[in-house]
Amino acid sequence: MLTQKKRDAFTLVELLVVVAICAVLFGLLLPATRGAKEAARRMSCSNNFKQIGLGLHNYHSAYSQLPMQMGGTYDSESDSGGTSAPGNNRYRLSFLVGLLPFVEQQMIWEDVSAGELSDGESKQFSPMGPAPWTRQFDPWQTEIPTFRCPSDPGLGLPSHGRTNYAACLGDATHWLNTGPTRWNAELSAWANDRESQIKASGRGVFVPRKVIRFRDVLDGLANTIMAGEICTDLGDHDSRTSGSLLNPWSMIHDSPVLCREQLDPERPMFWDVANKDAVTASIGSENQRRGFRWADGAALYTGFNTILPPNSGVCFAGGDSGIGMASMSSRHQGGAHALMADDAVKFITDSIEAGNTESGTVISGGTAGREPGAISPYGLWGALGTRASAEEIEENL
Repeated sequence: MLTQKKRDAFTLVELLVVVAICAVLFGLLLPATRGAKEAARRMSCSNNFKQIGLGLHNYHSAYSQLPMQMGGTYDSESDSGGTSAPGNNRYRLSFLVGLLPFVEQQMIWEDVSAGELSDGESKQFSPMGPAPWTRQFDPWQTEIPTFRCPSDPGLGLPSHGRTNYAACLGDATHWLNTGPTRWNAELSAWANDRESQIKASGRGVFVPRKVIRFRDVLDGLANTIMAGEICTDLGDHDSRTSGSLLNPWSMIHDSPVLCREQLDPERPMFWDVANKDAVTASIGSENQRRGFRWADGAALYTGFNTILPPNSGVCFAGGDSGIGMASMSSRHQGGAHALMADDAVKFITDSIEAGNTESGTVISGGTAGREPGAISPYGLWGALGTRASAEEIEENL
């Protein structure tokens, strides 16, 4: 009579089959886990932006205007335009500074408004702080969680305090590096002599050194972008975060794709730093990167425009305090968040209809679709960035 022996363990073949099944299941589970984590980070990013939008509306309710981009203090008596110690901020603070007490950052706001004592020294900075690139002023170096997107891993030096949220400057560029008010080095004085040019090109919800109110948003709050997401630099020559900053002033307003030939043909989101002949413009010093100074109102740090689609490269004239093409960007897949003027947060995809990206921007004295008051040359994307150009928004975002 035959008897069957009882097995005490799996055979080698059975064990390998079980291991293979577990590996397949783990491989299927890992992307889902990563996707769930990114979804949570993206929702947190959207919530931060919602909080900023609520703060902007509360600020407007309190002061009947939005916080100024490139506002602050300046010394009209100083030959250097206000750079001498203890120094003021050279009329360069971002809209995020005024927003501090409206996003539960009262302590930092009090330090800024008083001119916080730095590293135990007896000398105090001027009220509203020094220039926003001053390392010794602690508030400018502070990372504020509400101003950061959890999907952006950038942290620490060489940046100052980072931000992932920027003001919408519209769909044009002319004189939006200074607004109507500039420092005239020849006269050693501040001059307010660009009002007519800014009236033509200052088409966004924010215009540097100019008061804007919700009543100025004639296209409707729900149809107009007020702020947008930007990603910060990781030191990898990403064209979205390390701008080509020294391109010709004579060309920057006429050619949105001016910097295209400076990109690496094998990695089109990065500068071709290996080819010195192709990269004709500097990407600036190591602390002159996108989002590297939350307190600085210059467009490189806290501004963007709706000319090139989201996640396009940064192409400027005039260095880190200049102007040019600076779109939204993010570490999310396929697009970036936009804060509408009615406090709705929308996700704008990279493929949004952007009109004719070969067209120059609207400018004072412009013709053939570039004249003051013209509808945006940049399609739906450009129309969303203008506050009073009478474009019709026919799509649901």
